[in-house]
Parts: sequence; structure tokens; C-alpha cells
Amino acid sequence: MQKALFPSLMTALTTALLVCGLSGGAAAASTDLEDVGTLVDQVVPAQLAAHGIPGAAVTVVSGGRQVFSRGYGYADLAGRVPVDAARTGFFTASTAKTFTAIAALQLVQEGKLDLRADVNTYLKTFKIENTFPGRPVTLEHLLTHTAGFADSVLGSSWEDPGAAEPLAEVVKNGRPERVRPPGTVLAYDNYAYNLAGYLVEVASGRPFAEYVRSRILGPLGMVGTSFKAPLPAALLGTLARGYNGDVPYKRYYGSPASGTGPVTTAADMGRLMIALLGDDPRLGGNVGTTMMTRHYTQDERLPGMGYGLEETARNGRRIFSKGGDINGFHHVLALLPDQRTGVYAVYNGEDSTAAAAELVDRIVDRYFPGKPEQPRPVRGDTSAYAGTYTSTRIRGDLLRFGALFSNVTVEAAGDGTITTTGLSRDPARPVQTWQLVGPGLFAERGGQERIAFDGHGLLAGGHQEEAATFERSAAGLHVWLVYAGLAAFVLAGLGMPVAALVRRLRGRPARHRAAWWLAWLTCVLVLVFAYGLAVTIVIAPTDAIFLGSPLLTAALIASSTAFVLSGGVLACSAGAWWKGWWGPAGRISYTAFALVSAGFMAVAYAYHMVGGVFG
Repeated sequence: MQKALFPSLMTALTTALLVCGLSGGAAAASTDLEDVGTLVDQVVPAQLAAHGIPGAAVTVVSGGRQVFSRGYGYADLAGRVPVDAARTGFFTASTAKTFTAIAALQLVQEGKLDLRADVNTYLKTFKIENTFPGRPVTLEHLLTHTAGFADSVLGSSWEDPGAAEPLAEVVKNGRPERVRPPGTVLAYDNYAYNLAGYLVEVASGRPFAEYVRSRILGPLGMVGTSFKAPLPAALLGTLARGYNGDVPYKRYYGSPASGTGPVTTAADMGRLMIALLGDDPRLGGNVGTTMMTRHYTQDERLPGMGYGLEETARNGRRIFSKGGDINGFHHVLALLPDQRTGVYAVYNGEDSTAAAAELVDRIVDRYFPGKPEQPRPVRGDTSAYAGTYTSTRIRGDLLRFGALFSNVTVEAAGDGTITTTGLSRDPARPVQTWQLVGPGLFAERGGQERIAFDGHGLLAGGHQEEAATFERSAAGLHVWLVYAGLAAFVLAGLGMPVAALVRRLRGRPARHRAAWWLAWLTCVLVLVFAYGLAVTIVIAPTDAIFLGSPLLTAALIASSTAFVLSGGVLACSAGAWWKGWWGPAGRISYTAFALVSAGFMAVAYAYHMVGGVFG
């Protein structure tokens, strides 16, 4: 049995001191939550109406038993099928990672896996590259999102479950770039959990889905949950549809270890929560306690990561949670280990991530109130922290461009405060104010969150996304280069044909027309790319993110061709000055276009908007 499965005395003492400090030493609240249904009945229907979400299901457990489980709204709008918490299946999204962590820890207990061994110890048909000599990737890194891989999800799933690649092929063929030494930076990582799931297969000698069924689902009686693809026929008829407004998404399947394909019910997740909170021996003894112990934090003054769960705090209560988000399905699993209470909520419509977090907050505030200790504000110069920060979740595919528009802006004031824009999960409250309370440490004014700067351009804390840290970047400048480029492409794309027509009508000869047609074709290709990207991902997100699409493929081919042509435009600009093409106005305008185009293309290349279709 691995020593790492037992929290050390120091860890236990640290956790206890953190809880006492946050809660001002108050004892944990004690309640049976018997009337929690009244609160949930008030909150969830109002959320569905406000956000246009078709349906939801909620389960609450406390004291070793289920105290509430109910469905709301519709699982299928076309058939007017109501949500049933016990029967309606929802695609798990990333809440499947919780099962992956359980499976891995069971095998650690049995001595078949080692949390701190190089994963290459177990890999026979391929190896993880030795990018950082002396810094191997371990299972612990995989389970805490600190392995240091780039993260890619574009085109990672299949509409036909029968066509889904085996997990062994997913991890072998989809090996991403190692972008930083393991154990140094927290960054959400789907490949890490795929690899952890494959280690479960290697160590157990069974397919991942079969292992989960026999060692987790079967023992706990989770009959509405499956990790198989295709799904068992008995579960296909109970599946909820995921919606964008009233338009259903396609159903699709990917790697079961990271979360696209598995299906579960709210009632089944209640059984899992009871087992984790009670260290059910059917899961292997202290697996729950091990998962709900901090194993990594970016800053010791902040919460961190358990195994498969993220640590947060509210009202001085420790919470270990796991979110799950794919098109049309948004989940939250929240466990309060000291109160032996868990909340699971799932919604089958967009604009519901914040709704799930709101529901958990309302339940915690109602049944486990408390006033965290407010640290003493200090005055100091905060200008060193100002700037633009982007997520350390480095995308290895086209979705890297999202860092351009989802960055965090930090502005400093002269009174020891800063404001951040883009760090909040709540779209209604995008700007937050923070007070300096220690070296590089800030407390949210009027709130409970903390953030910290390490002095080397890294920002930790906040909850823009799960398991996130942020690093200083030039994304602000890059955004302006993109906007300037798009404006130039629109103006030139419309203006060049008009100018050519005017010249023809006036009978003026066109000189070096090829250079102007080259610039115009570059404009057209970039605008085709922008249209394809907007339609498939930005304005109206579609299944293209996970499945790919002909339009998105065409858009990427267009951007890659435009990237090549922009080099020709630069060459023509140089030739225009060297050979004296056109008059001064023509040369200046062409050169200005060439430079703006080059700036746009440089950003496009850096953010993977040119190159391979999914790479």
C-alpha cells in the first residue's frame, strides 16, 4: 500500500489550521438539510427560466444518505420528456475525471501503480518524450493538472461511438507538446487524464470502461452510469439532449477517461458522493479522504488541488469540486468533507456554468454560514502587478486563439488595491476589486476569494476556469494587431475592386496589377477564415469544437494560404519601393497594408490559426 495515500500529519495540521483561520475558529455547522428541497425548488426553476435552459437535475447528500434528488424541466424538448433524476442520463463531461482518479488510486493502494514513479515505467508501446531531463511526468502530476502538457480538444471526439479510437490509440497518437517542467504550474489538462486512464488499463489488464464498471459502478449500484462506447441499449433511451437555446447539439463520444463519452444520472452521482465522503471500503478504504486532501497549490496561502478535485473555500468551509462542461451539458460536483455533505447539479443547456456554481453557493450559504476571517489590509505599490494575463492552459490547437479574448486585465491603484477584469466566473460581475493583504497576496473586496502573484509574472487564484493560473503576456497588444488586421482586410477587400473599377472607367492603365490582386486575394482568404471561425466556434458555438467540420477545415486552409500569400505581399511592397512602382500614395498605402497584414499573420501563427487543421 502506497504511503502517499495517507495524508501526512503536517498536511492534516495545515488543513485544520486553514479551516479554523478561514472560519474564525467557529465549529462546523451541523444540520440534516431536510428542507434543502425547498431552496433548490426556488433556485433551479428560476435559473431555467432566466437563462433559457431546458432542464436540470440536482442531488444533495449529507450524513451518509441522500437527502434530496429531483429533476426539473425537459430532457428532450421535441418529445417534451421530463428530467427524472433517477433515470435521465447526462453526458458527464469532465466529471468523468473523478472516476479516473478513483480508479488510479485503487491501483496505487494495490501496489500496481506508484504516484511518484515516471509514467514511462508503465508504458511499453510508446514513451513520453524526455523534454525536461530529470523531470519525469508522474501519476501525481497527471491527477493534479501539473504534468506540463499542452492541451488540445479540437476534433477529439466522434459522432459515431463505434468509430471512437481506443484509449491506447488516443494517448499514443495524440501526444501533445511538453510545454513546461512537471510539478511547476497548475494548468488544466485533458491529455493528462487520458494518460492516467491508460495507466489504469495497463496496470489492471482491463479496458478502462470495464475496470470502472467492475470496481466502481457495480459495487456502488450505479446502474444508470456507463463508460462504454457504444452505450448499453438500456441507457440510450433515457439520454438527455444538450441544447443551445432550443437547438439540440449532436451527440458525440471521445475518451472515457477525460470525459466526452460517459453517461450518468444525478441519483447515481449521489451514490458516488456518499461513498467518497464516507471513505466507503467498496472504493478501497481511504480513497475519498486522499482525493479531498490538498496535494498541490500554486501558492501556499491559497487552496489547491486534490486528486481529481479542485479545492476551494466558502464561509470557511473546505470544498472539493469538479466541474464538467461540453456543448449542451454543464455539471458541478461539490463535496464538503468536514460537513459530510455533497451537491451535484447538471444542466442540459448553455449559459448554465454560472448557474451550477450559484446553486452550490446558495446551499452552502444557507446551511453552512460563516464569516471568514478578514485579513488586515496593507498599503503598498501595486503597479508591478498591472498588465494582461492569459491562462497557463496552453492550447495545442486552434482554440489557443481563445487566449486573445479571454485574458485577464489587472489595473493598479495608488492605495494598495488592484482591479481585475475577466477573472470572475459571474458575467454580471466582470470587474473585481482586490486589497493588498500580504506580499503579493490580495483579498477580494466584498468577497471571499484570494489571489496571489509570485513576482515572476504568474497569477494564481480566482475562478475564471477550473484548475487555472495565469501568466503575464502581450495578449493586449496581440488583440489590437488582430483588430487592425481585420479592419485593413475589410477595407482593402472592398476598396481594391472599387479602385480598379474607377481606373478602368477613367481609362487609366493599371500597373503591376498582380501585386494588387495578390493583396486582394489575401484579404478574401482571411475574411473566409474569419467567417468560418465565427460561425463554427465564436458567435454560435457548434459541434465543430469536438467533431470538426468541413467549414472549419476550409477556414483553416484559407488562413494557411493567406499566411503564405502575405509573404508575397511583403515582397511586392519592397519591390514597389525598389523599382518605383506607382506613385508615393500607392506605395505608402500598399506598404501600410503589407505591414498590418504581417502583424495579423504573426499573431495568427502564434495562436495556431494557421498550420494543420487540428494541430
